[in-house]
Amino acid sequence: MSDPMGTQRARLMELLRTYAFQRRTVTLSSGKTSDFYIDCKQVTLTAEGHFLVGQLMRAAIDRLAPAAEAVGGLTLGADPLVSATSLMSFLAGRPMHGFLVRKEPKGHGTGQWLEGAGRLRPGMPVVVLEDVVTTGASTLRAIERARAAELEVVHVVALVDREEGGREAVEAAAPLHALYARRDFMS
Repeated sequence: MSDPMGTQRARLMELLRTYAFQRRTVTLSSGKTSDFYIDCKQVTLTAEGHFLVGQLMRAAIDRLAPAAEAVGGLTLGADPLVSATSLMSFLAGRPMHGFLVRKEPKGHGTGQWLEGAGRLRPGMPVVVLEDVVTTGASTLRAIERARAAELEVVHVVALVDREEGGREAVEAAAPLHALYARRDFMS
């Protein structure tokens, strides 16, 4: 019997290894240097990658945080993840709203931090999505802003955990599940 999720997970890993993973010295957003880089947007912004990310993140949320009613994350890395997961949740018959957390409040109008907040309510259970967890700083900013909007962050789902201490930082605020980890790219 075939395992569609296993096949989709393997295909997404193949795409990430081929198009997102690079062995080179880079400076990360944390300011740290690394001998590899994972640019998930090279995959998540493609039609196939968008579909696969949405399917796999939606399935993880259904399993780990079945009460979640919305998904969101810090712009820009989480934007395609939120879009894909929200879309696939609708197609699966369990729609979850999407929201995006700005890095700075909107400079005009209401000065809001969250986009898509009109469909959210205080106490709503949500999952924060992240593309790559390194130190956890951007994930923690998203959690903080979601909680400031009176949302209940019940879980974090990441595409990749670089296994550089971010998991521990994030898990001090909310449980974290990553679809892939550093070791998946280094084998």
